[in-house]
Amino acid sequence: MAQAMVNFRMDEDLKKNMEQTCKKMGITMTSAFTIFATKVTQEQRIPFEIVADPFYSEANIARLKKSIDDVNTGRSRLTEHELIEVD
Repeated sequence: MAQAMVNFRMDEDLKKNMEQTCKKMGITMTSAFTIFATKVTQEQRIPFEIVADPFYSEANIARLKKSIDDVNTGRSRLTEHELIEVD
């Protein structure tokens, strides 16, 4: 089977952590990505659940923009509050 080169960028710390994790498992990053590509091809899906961070939902972003607009137009004020410590 002919080999093909794949290049992509990732965060440097993430790469270092991935290399260390793979080393602990006794595989290389190349092997890990090949395993991933094989599973994606076999299953025709990402082989794990990917969930969006609810912070970035359309409803939350709209609420944040409205709050910022309210502060900027004087309809609302930012106030300090006591932090609540949870045991």
